[in-house]
Amino acid sequence: MSKPLRIGFVPEHFSTPLHYAATRFSLAATLVPFPSGTGHMITSLRADEIDVGIGLTEGWVAGLGKPSADAGGGYKIVGTYVDTPLCWAISTGRDRDLGDVEALKGGKMGVSRIGSGSYVMGFVLADSKGWLKTPGEPPFEVVPLQTFAKLRDGVNDHTADFFMWEHFTSKKYYDNGEIKRIGEIYTPWSSWKIVAQDEGDERLTAMFESINQGVKYFEEHPDESVQYISTHLDYSEADAREWLKTVRFPADVKGVSHDTIGRTIEVLRKSGVIEGNEAKASNMIGISKH
Repeated sequence: MSKPLRIGFVPEHFSTPLHYAATRFSLAATLVPFPSGTGHMITSLRADEIDVGIGLTEGWVAGLGKPSADAGGGYKIVGTYVDTPLCWAISTGRDRDLGDVEALKGGKMGVSRIGSGSYVMGFVLADSKGWLKTPGEPPFEVVPLQTFAKLRDGVNDHTADFFMWEHFTSKKYYDNGEIKRIGEIYTPWSSWKIVAQDEGDERLTAMFESINQGVKYFEEHPDESVQYISTHLDYSEADAREWLKTVRFPADVKGVSHDTIGRTIEVLRKSGVIEGNEAKASNMIGISKH
């Protein structure tokens, strides 16, 4: 009998179909939470601590666009977990006098890790504002703070001026006054992808099937999903219900489109996150979706 897959995931509302796959549809896996996000999962994939990761498109592509010299790429993109783009909220400390995004130019940007989604989106934001001077040169002073909790603390104690994190995860902390929202930016691509150390791993077939069943159950049981998210994942019932209106999961998570990864590479290259012309979608994709 084969060993269960070790699947890294971010314990946020997006993980609900994965929860159903594990609890209702016999997903043969050990689920390993990564609250610090995609950048940490890349490190763990390369260290053979997990077999599969479910994380942010931009983080996976940036990691493969700049593979570490000693570890190679370490993974391939094998699936599409979420079809909709991600809304990144831009936050600062509750008492900071930064009133809008324009005030952030040249400031200190808190990120979870170098190469994570929160890091990559800083370049995308700067590019959209025309703040990039030299490709690859950070448009802000980058302050790695590991976790969402430390990022919130960082903008209040002036370690960082701002950070970016998913909107609904951040909203609770706007509502309770801990941090202040000053803007938002959407990813120009669908937001979550599945990667694997070995795209030929036979266990992936059963994994895709279980996650597909989890997605179907999620869509057919919105009230149960709201209940789960609001009692287990630190979101209010109202926010969970609102989020459900904004997200779309694919009926079949297996495979990824070359167009999506190509577009992500293009934006990341323009933003200076990926350098040179060597990064190609065909080299990053393990399983294609046409």
